[in-house]
Amino acid sequence: MKDSGKGPALLRQYNEKRVLAYLRQQKISSRLDISRALALSKNTISLIVDDLLALGYVEEQGVAQTSSIGRPKIHIALNPSSIKAAGIMIERQSLHWMVCDYFSQTIDEKTFSLDTSQPQSVLAEIMRHCQQLQQAWPGLVGIGVGFPGIIDHQQGILHVSSHLGWGEVNLQPLLTCADNVPVSVWNNVKAAALIAREGESANDNDARFYLRIGEGIGGALLTGHGVYSGGSWTAGEVGHLAVLPDGPLCSCGQRGCLESLIGLSAINRQLEQRQPGLNWDNRQQSAEIVNEVMSQAGQLLGKALSQIIHLMNPKTLLIDCPYNVHPLFVENTLAAAQQFTLTFPFSRTQITFVTERFNPARGLALAMFRRFESVSLT
Repeated sequence: MKDSGKGPALLRQYNEKRVLAYLRQQKISSRLDISRALALSKNTISLIVDDLLALGYVEEQGVAQTSSIGRPKIHIALNPSSIKAAGIMIERQSLHWMVCDYFSQTIDEKTFSLDTSQPQSVLAEIMRHCQQLQQAWPGLVGIGVGFPGIIDHQQGILHVSSHLGWGEVNLQPLLTCADNVPVSVWNNVKAAALIAREGESANDNDARFYLRIGEGIGGALLTGHGVYSGGSWTAGEVGHLAVLPDGPLCSCGQRGCLESLIGLSAINRQLEQRQPGLNWDNRQQSAEIVNEVMSQAGQLLGKALSQIIHLMNPKTLLIDCPYNVHPLFVENTLAAAQQFTLTFPFSRTQITFVTERFNPARGLALAMFRRFESVSLT
């Protein structure tokens, strides 16, 4: 790789971050394999690995077993506890933070009740937690802060959050609230979507769509470049796809939105209407009613998936939803998606129902690892 004019120090830092990113994906490798994978000279890689060894970021783990002739490979592995990041997730009436090591394994996490009605008091509470995390975990490479809503994470503005009841909130004070620790603001769902790409090296054409159902419904399109936000930071807002004409009124003011029909609050309302006291958490009390509601929810989701497939043509669709445990929900989702989607794109789209839910706080920490690894040469 040629020097871009920014100087050898910047180029060296760029290549160090490439090596760290590669080892985060592979977990264990060798100088020779890293050199081949990153198309860098063996001498360059040896110098970088020596620096990383001195910093405690990596460690040698002995000679690799091989039948080939020549100098044996020495395994190089990351020391994941040497690099840490944190995520702080805000939801309605709660704050949840998580500290992760470089392999995104949870080191510590806590959840707090929080009055989210007043934006400024919430921001003050977040800043307090950022400072506490910085003190408790010296050397954090970043803290990601996530909210439900439309976020311009570059400018630090929350434009609207129907779940929090906020609009045009300036989040910029968060970006500088922790001394020497970068802070970024994200949409919770887009942060969680990053987990779908963790540990792999995807090419630009391998697009994935992540759809998350909870209190609200959101989504994110992932490419090899990361999460696509769109021109107004609303790419992936599948919760407001209209799937039922003249359906119930949504919080956005429209009728028949997917969120107003199969979001967790909507499902609980439907169960309560059919049997007082029945909700998703105690669904075992009436299997017949739950089966009916889940079948209908799957049909509505499948109809929305057909729109996603036609418009975005992802290779993989990941459904992260509490209802995934219900067979009729999965069955009806797939059947409706097939019914409403053209045969050719449907047959080439892998629809996966996530068995273990993605934690947005973990995705927020992962976003900060990705930021830590990024060095621009332009």
